[in-house]
Amino acid sequence: MKEGVKTTFVPSLDRVTVPPERFEEALDPSTALVATSHVYYASGAIQDIARVASAAHRHGSLAVIDAYHATGQLPTDVHAAGVDAYVTGGLKWLLGGTGIAFLYVRRDLVPELTPQIAGWFGNARQWEFSPQAFEFHGDARRFELGTPAMAAVYAASAGLDLVLELGVDRLRARQTELVNDLWDRATDAGLDVKTPPNPEERAGIVMVRRDDPAKDVRALALEGIVVDYRHDRVRISPYFYNIPEDHEKILEALTR
Repeated sequence: MKEGVKTTFVPSLDRVTVPPERFEEALDPSTALVATSHVYYASGAIQDIARVASAAHRHGSLAVIDAYHATGQLPTDVHAAGVDAYVTGGLKWLLGGTGIAFLYVRRDLVPELTPQIAGWFGNARQWEFSPQAFEFHGDARRFELGTPAMAAVYAASAGLDLVLELGVDRLRARQTELVNDLWDRATDAGLDVKTPPNPEERAGIVMVRRDDPAKDVRALALEGIVVDYRHDRVRISPYFYNIPEDHEKILEALTR
């Protein structure tokens, strides 16, 4: 924690989402930054980032959004949303694996921000190879760090090619069909689903509360079903390559 900086956490009352108005209630003139997720990892709930950004700006704050669970399956216009920074990566819905991140920063804000971590790619004088010469680029390159992991770059590029070929709007439509089907089946099966009941608020994650989710994940893996868990929940994340029969299989295993 940086000295002199106070952090305020806005808790979720239902452990599913945090309404934008709760963020605004926590803001005051001293707030420098509001950070939240576009999609909550523990529930799959979609956050209204435009409302969060608008509230932040009314109080003179910046809005930084973590989009790792959104990019690739949730169409997003960062300009329309009015966010100041949007951070995501090749992992998850972009099909690119680990080791690479993507950063958007509002263009007019770029010159005002000074990175606290510097790498030689962020140095406008990098080719002078002088330990005494460092000057941040005047554009978005100032946020770059060192030499990227090229294997991760190639993997991310291949994943992006797939996503762009399919189209994010098509992916979103298919994802909505799958998640709604899984949510309905899990609810009908009497499972404790911790994902929003409103279909418009659901991203690509369905969370099911379990007494021992780690044990469930291990048992499901033995049946060829790959899921994960967070806190007291099993996290199921269908994507375009899944079919409803996959939902039947995992729910039958969970109820068993």
